Amino acid sequence: MTDTVTAETDENAPQTPRQRSAARIADAASGRVRWLVLKIALLAIVDAVALYAVFVLFLHNEWLVLALVVAVTVLVNWIYFSRKAIPAKYLTPGIILLVVFQIFTLSYTAYIGLTNYGTGHNGSKDQAVASLMRSSLVRVEDSPTFEVTVVEGFNELGLLVTDPTDGEASLGTNTQPLHPVDATMEGGKAVAVDGWTSLTFAEVLERSNEVEQLAVAYSEDPNDGAIRTQDGQKGYLYTSTLVYDADADTMTDVTTGTVYADNGDGAFTSESGEQLLPGWQVFVGFDNFVRALTDTTIRGPLLAVTAWTFVFAAISVASTFFLGLLLALIFQNKRMRFKNGYRIMLILPYAFPAFLSALIWAGMMNKSFGFINQVLLGGAEIGWLTDPWIAKFSVLLVNLWLGFPYMFLVCLGALQGIPEEVNEAGVMDGANPWQIFRRIKLPLLLVTVTPLLIASFAFNFNNFNLIYMLTGGGPRFSDVSIPVGHTDILISMVYKVAFTGQNRDYGLASAFTILIFIVVAAISIISFRKTKALEELN
Repeated sequence: MTDTVTAETDENAPQTPRQRSAARIADAASGRVRWLVLKIALLAIVDAVALYAVFVLFLHNEWLVLALVVAVTVLVNWIYFSRKAIPAKYLTPGIILLVVFQIFTLSYTAYIGLTNYGTGHNGSKDQAVASLMRSSLVRVEDSPTFEVTVVEGFNELGLLVTDPTDGEASLGTNTQPLHPVDATMEGGKAVAVDGWTSLTFAEVLERSNEVEQLAVAYSEDPNDGAIRTQDGQKGYLYTSTLVYDADADTMTDVTTGTVYADNGDGAFTSESGEQLLPGWQVFVGFDNFVRALTDTTIRGPLLAVTAWTFVFAAISVASTFFLGLLLALIFQNKRMRFKNGYRIMLILPYAFPAFLSALIWAGMMNKSFGFINQVLLGGAEIGWLTDPWIAKFSVLLVNLWLGFPYMFLVCLGALQGIPEEVNEAGVMDGANPWQIFRRIKLPLLLVTVTPLLIASFAFNFNNFNLIYMLTGGGPRFSDVSIPVGHTDILISMVYKVAFTGQNRDYGLASAFTILIFIVVAAISIISFRKTKALEELN
C-alpha cells in the first residue's frame, strides 16, 4: 500500500524544468519519426507509380517520356529527402500538377493541331505499312502447314509457331515479327514459352474473332508474308497483294500494277490521286489553322457557330445575372415573409445535375409528345428543338433556368455585404430607391461580382453539357463538310469534328481548340483589366 501511494505521488509531483525539457525533446523526436515514416510511405507510392510508368513506356519505346519520368522522380526524392530545399517541398506538388494538367495538355493539343492526326492517320509509317500488308493478305496455295499455339502475354495475343522443316520454335504478334524462342516441346510441337500463357482449345474458341485477326509477320521484311490460323492449331503462310519497296518508298498492287508513292501527305498515293488507307501521322504545320479559316465548307459554319457562341454566352450571363439580382433585391426586403422556404425552392434548379435537367427539358420540349406542347399548349406542334431560331431560344431559356440560382446566391451575398449606412446616406441626400441602387449599390455590387461574371462567361462559352444533352447541336446545317448545327457552340463543334462521323479529324479539332483558348484568354485578360477601374470604388 505504501509503495502504491509513493508511485502515485511521484507521478503527480510537479516536473522540474529539466524533466519538462526532456519530455519536449522526446515528443519532438517522436513527431519527427512519425513524419519520416509518413514521408517514406508517400514517396514509396510515388516511386511505385513511376516504376510502373517506366515499365509501360519501355515496352512502347517512349524514350523521351521515360527519361522525363525518371528525372522528375529522382528530383522529387531529392527534394523531400533534403534538409535544405524547404520552399521546394511546398511548391513541387503544385508545379507538377500545373505542368501535367495545364501546360502539357495545352502543348500536346497544339502539337496535334500541327499534324494530320485523325481517321486513317493514327499511327506511324511502319504501322501503316504493316496494316496495309496485313489487310491485303491472301493464302499461298502451296503453303506448308505450321503447328501453332495461341499464347497471351502483356494483354496481347501471339502465335507460337513450329517450323515444319527444322522444328524450331518462333514467337510473334500482330506488331512483332516471328523471332526464335526457347519453347517447351511436346510431340514435336512448341506448346509453351516462358512469360506467355498458352490458351486452351476452349479459350481459343471463346476468342475466335481475336485469333482470326492474328497475322504474324514471317520476318522483318513485310513482303515475306504472315502466318495466320483459323482454329488455333494449324497455321498457313499468307502473302500480300501489295508489295512494299523500302528503297523507292512505294507500295505496288500486284493485281492491278498500280504504284502508290509517299508524297509527304501521310499516305501512299497513286498518280491519279487515289490513296491507300490507313496512312500515318505527319507534321503539316499550320495547314489545319489555315483550313479552318479559309476553307469555304468550314469557314461558313465556323463563323455562324462562333457568332452564336458569343451571343449565347453573353445573353446567358446577362439574363441569369439580372434575374438573380432582381430576386436578391426582392429577398433583401425585410418585410418579406417565409424567405427561407422561397430560397430553398429557388435553389433547386442549381442543386440538380445540369446534364440531367437538360435531358428532362429535352423531353418536355419534344415536338410530338412533349409536356409543353401536349399539356400546356393543348396539342400544339411547336418545334422547340427542331426549328433553328426557336431551338436557340429554348437553349437560352433552359440555361436561364439552370443559371439564375447561382447568380441569385452571389448577388444576395454581395448585397448583404454593402453597409446599411450607404442606403441611409443616400436617403439623407434626397435620392430615391432607384437612384440609390443605380448610382451606389450597383457599382459596389459589380466590384464583387464582375470577376464571377467573367468566369460565368468563360463557362458558358464552353457549356458543352447543355448543348449536347438538350439539342445535340441541331438542327443541323445543310451542305457543310463538318457535322455541326444551328445551336452548336465552338466546344460542341470541336467534339463533333473529333469524335463523330466516319472521318474524325483530331488535328482540325485541336486547331479549333487552340483558337478557342486564344479567344477566351484574350477576353478574360481584357475583362480583368477593365475591372481594375471598378476596384477604385473600394
